[in-house]
Amino acid sequence: MRLTEFHERVTRRFGAAYAASVLVDHVLSGFGGRTAAEAIEDGVDPRDVWQALCADFDVPREQW
Repeated sequence: MRLTEFHERVTRRFGAAYAASVLVDHVLSGFGGRTAAEAIEDGVDPRDVWQALCADFDVPREQW
């Protein structure tokens, strides 16, 4: 998944204003205490970060 697609999915799922907060404020389960923004910055594949966000926020599997 490209980074642009990742950001599009996050924005579409959470809305523009809340998406920005989710990326920098929510600590992902299983990513060593990192936020989505930190994980992306550290080189984690955006697909893995997207799936972690989906799991943490109970997004239905068909939307992953």
